[in-house]
Amino acid sequence: MRNPRLTIIVPCYNEEEVLPKSAQILGDILTQLIEKKQINAESKLLFVDDGSKDNTWSLIQGLEQQSTIVTGLKFSRNFGHQNALMAGMKTAAATSDAVITIDADLQDDQTIIPEMVARFKAGSDIVLGVRNDRSSDSHFKRWTAETFYGLMGKIGVQLVPDHADFRLLSQRAVTALMAYSESNLFLRGIIPQLGFPTTKLYYQRKARFAGTSKYPFRKMMAFAMDGITSFSIAPIKAILSVGIVISSVSLLMMLFALVQGFLGTAVTGWSSLMTSLWFLGGMQLIGISIVGEYVGKIFTEVKHRPRYIIETDDYTATQQPAVLNQKQAQR
Repeated sequence: MRNPRLTIIVPCYNEEEVLPKSAQILGDILTQLIEKKQINAESKLLFVDDGSKDNTWSLIQGLEQQSTIVTGLKFSRNFGHQNALMAGMKTAAATSDAVITIDADLQDDQTIIPEMVARFKAGSDIVLGVRNDRSSDSHFKRWTAETFYGLMGKIGVQLVPDHADFRLLSQRAVTALMAYSESNLFLRGIIPQLGFPTTKLYYQRKARFAGTSKYPFRKMMAFAMDGITSFSIAPIKAILSVGIVISSVSLLMMLFALVQGFLGTAVTGWSSLMTSLWFLGGMQLIGISIVGEYVGKIFTEVKHRPRYIIETDDYTATQQPAVLNQKQAQR
């Protein structure tokens, strides 16, 4: 493909501190690619405002007035990072030969975007940006990430270690992705399942140049739990295994108590009894919680509620003339 139409999708949630600089950097990259005729002149930079509480949307509107390549999409409220990515891709897919998703903080190395485009033009439908190290992370974050990827691999979930949501997808890859209709999205697990030709590009992740992370520990844990429960029933199987082990130990303890009773050496006390009760009670609560997590996901899925609600779509409005010209050309 000689000059593909590219859309760079940037999910935003309270990103007023980083947005002006990010827009300038990404806009310059798009402009350079257009000038070098690597991509179509109709290529766009699409910011998706995920219900921000600050001036993010106002900044996006101001950027739209300053540059014809900048467009915006606004949610009616906060629907989450993964839904913002899906909305941006679905909106852009009709008029884009390829899309690139990248976070607004630009911790991912935006300088490899031209190489992503080159790999796409060479035949790759999916180009993944993968971190080559985690030296910029704290020891705790490195340990939790390694544990998560190791656990996901053991329960059979195909993940690309150290790949987040910085990737290029072709139009047909996005179309295939849209067929996944679940509400509990975990794109890092879905993308490898698409099966199209895939390339990896390695880069070094940078520190945020402004603002704060929108993924604190609590959200990271919830995200990890979504990833595990969306792709595997291993936790439920683990409960069964633990239950069998505890039952076996209880049986042995019962036999031991009977032997001690016959020998007349049994000591009356409540410590062992209370310890057993608390242990078994805790295991039961954990088991009920894990099963409840799956039941809750079923409850969410069967309602078939929309993943997101778009309040304002400036992207589609800017694409109408191009779409009309394309239809006329086909006639």
